[in-house]
Amino acid sequence: MTDDEFELVAERALDEIPEALLSMMENVAIFIEDAYKPLPNEDPGTKLLGLYEGTALTERDSGWGAGAMPDRITIFKDAILEICSSEKQVIEEVGITIVHEIAHHFGIDDDRLHELGWG
Repeated sequence: MTDDEFELVAERALDEIPEALLSMMENVAIFIEDAYKPLPNEDPGTKLLGLYEGTALTERDSGWGAGAMPDRITIFKDAILEICSSEKQVIEEVGITIVHEIAHHFGIDDDRLHELGWG
């Protein structure tokens, strides 16, 4: 799958997110990168499908936001393509990954996401 095709899949997955939910998101940018680069203290073999970086809405107080950089959701193309064997699986996995990372923006942790089937 080319970069352009993958980007189109991600755009379509975002289009599937209800507008009411998207409108509640605050100061979030979404990116696609080839692969996650593990931090120095992480296992060099760490592979992620997606990553949320920022301050969840549940952790923001009244002083939050003055000059704050946008929260960042990154989708990692290579890891997703590696675990999928068809375009249909890629579409499904990108959708799941985007929902998973958006949930982190709303303060939902990995344990709860696994309970809900979005792990």
